[in-house]
Amino acid sequence: MPMICLSDFEAYAKKHLPKTTWEFFAGGADECCTRDDNLLAYKRIRFRPRVLRDMSVIDTRTILLGTEISFPVGIAPTGFHQLACSDGEKSTARAAEAMNTCYITSTYSTCTVEEIAAAAPNGFRWFQLYIHRNRALSEGLVRRAEAAGFQGLVLTADLPYVGKRRDDIRNNFQLPPHMTVKNFEGVFEEESCSEYGLPPNSIDPSINWNDIYWLQSLTRLPIIVKGILTKEDADLAMRHGVQGIIVSNHGGRQLDGGPATIDSLIEIVDTVQDRVEVYLDGGIRTGSDVLKALALGAKCVFIGRPALWGLTYKVNEETWGLYMHSFSYAQTLGY
Repeated sequence: MPMICLSDFEAYAKKHLPKTTWEFFAGGADECCTRDDNLLAYKRIRFRPRVLRDMSVIDTRTILLGTEISFPVGIAPTGFHQLACSDGEKSTARAAEAMNTCYITSTYSTCTVEEIAAAAPNGFRWFQLYIHRNRALSEGLVRRAEAAGFQGLVLTADLPYVGKRRDDIRNNFQLPPHMTVKNFEGVFEEESCSEYGLPPNSIDPSINWNDIYWLQSLTRLPIIVKGILTKEDADLAMRHGVQGIIVSNHGGRQLDGGPATIDSLIEIVDTVQDRVEVYLDGGIRTGSDVLKALALGAKCVFIGRPALWGLTYKVNEETWGLYMHSFSYAQTLGY
């Protein structure tokens, strides 16, 4: 069967991945209401189409913090890409480079930041950071990412503790023995590591707005905060000097019962008033979804799980282009 849309790749991944891996990628927190609502919320939004607008010239390019990308869809941070493809995040980085878009690399990568940078030396990459109790580890990782040529630092703000992901608990999810969180390889004793490859409770739950200032003291990279869902937090983010906001609920994997990201977007855009760039992830599956997010004020959207489905299909950089274009990006120009 030809692969013509993201749901085709999703079905392929579900069929071919081991059950525990599929449920790790697909799962959400508790009853998965927020995960599911991320998708359903787009179906509640309707277009008001305008006609006779001269669509003879189509240009999907946009600019993120001064860097041009070819279309307003980037790759969101997700962990453990080697569960889907043996090359892991190196393959993801090469695909983003080939498509000239932004790839946000996860702290929980199965390749090091140096390996990812070497795999796609001309790629546009940001680095996603969890702040750990051992601040020296986080500081070292920030400095390594900057030295490797990453162009932005994305602080995940919505994970003081890992969400209750029922499927992972039922499956006793563990990384395979040959696989590690490569950025921390050799730092922890192997027997002390939990299902997610690091010791339990290693992420610092005391993280707060003052940690933005701490990060600013470590790096010259622009700081983007991921996990904002309210106008109040958007205002605080601006007051603390961030350059970007990603409206995100962690794919519904953290707090179940929170809003769909597209439903939170309008109040955040209204609060920000173009003073910082606003992006969005969660629930994007079609070009129409991209258009809806852009029309409501997002500068760019990011996809997480669909990138993992593409890796599962064992695509190379050339066929990644066909995969990414299944969004029908030309739709994004009519708003």
